[in-house]
Amino acid sequence: MFKSLASLFNPSGMSDQKFEELRSRILKEMPIPVIWLFGRTGSGKTSIIRCLTEATSAEIGTGFRPQTRFSQQYDFPDAENPVLQFLDTRGLGEPDYNPEEDLARFDPSTHVMIVTARVTDHAQAAVIDPLKEIRRRNPDRPVLLALTCLHEAYPGEQHPVPDPWSPQGDTSQIPEELRRSIAGHTRAFAGLVDQIVPIDLTQPGDGFDQPQFGADRLKAAVIELMPAGCRQAMASLQDVMDSLRDYHERKAMPRVYAYASMAATAAAFPVPWLDIPAVLALQSHLVHQLSRIYGQEASAAVVARVAGAVGGRILMRMAVREAAKFVPGWGSVLNAGLAFASTYGLGKACCWYFGEIRRGNLPTDAQIEQVWQNQVSVAKRVWQHRQDAAGSGQMESGTE
Repeated sequence: MFKSLASLFNPSGMSDQKFEELRSRILKEMPIPVIWLFGRTGSGKTSIIRCLTEATSAEIGTGFRPQTRFSQQYDFPDAENPVLQFLDTRGLGEPDYNPEEDLARFDPSTHVMIVTARVTDHAQAAVIDPLKEIRRRNPDRPVLLALTCLHEAYPGEQHPVPDPWSPQGDTSQIPEELRRSIAGHTRAFAGLVDQIVPIDLTQPGDGFDQPQFGADRLKAAVIELMPAGCRQAMASLQDVMDSLRDYHERKAMPRVYAYASMAATAAAFPVPWLDIPAVLALQSHLVHQLSRIYGQEASAAVVARVAGAVGGRILMRMAVREAAKFVPGWGSVLNAGLAFASTYGLGKACCWYFGEIRRGNLPTDAQIEQVWQNQVSVAKRVWQHRQDAAGSGQMESGTE
């Protein structure tokens, strides 16, 4: 059995067609947070996507795909392995814009709406009028109003320190013009939004000491408003993104997280033994994707080198844990956690291995295994964060 399963680390272990069928099935089961961005052009929607994902403006700009006459969709990190989706309405303010088409396309799948408005722009009728109909159709879906470009209310000055909206902040320190603008938007959007978050997301070269002013408050608000299943995905993704430094790792880690999440979803299927080939196929494809990101040859020898150092341990752990699936509920959760941690650890070990190769080093099998073991421990903490977030959501639902 181990020999046949180990062959799945070879790209020929599962055909492309079968893998695509497997991936599509898993993605249907996997909770993917969907955020609907709703605001006028130039109100900061791309900046919010960049803030939540760490993606570049160029990546975001080339990643949008048309969905309706007035709307586009952006999948992060890509359409093949999405872990977060953004829907962007671009037709606001156009004479023939009607929300019906977007409602039909977006309403069933959207978890949270983020309405964007420049804080000094009070001509928001083109946003408010269709938002009233959207809110009427689904009053239970959370809506967050992001008031952007705060610096326009205090030109030539730095952002107030400390942040007036932080737990340690003092709202009396908010500049008077900004205070009046926020009050105006609060009245205009009354009954249409659940939270208002003032933010100012600028580029490092724009001259502000805090180029991502309010970013942490925005991320926390979005996670808080998500339903429990998507909240855990958002929270753990944020943990992953916050730890990134290296350019290649920034490109690679969203895919590592996506594949780890898909592996967890596959491993949660309640039928014992059937998920092992699926998880190993996902891990094999992950290794090949990472090799391309790092500019390394995705040969069978390279895959065997990386996977061989840890593949035996992965298989042994999975085989032992599979027996737990005979315990309803608990066993599937246990196995999902193992699949997430082993896949995440394998991805991180690959990133480290390919990074070392780029620097001219040749790691030993023992070093690869040690990195994998260390990253599995990290992945367990990420997974626990997911479970804590899910538990928090369930408790909140139970008290309503």
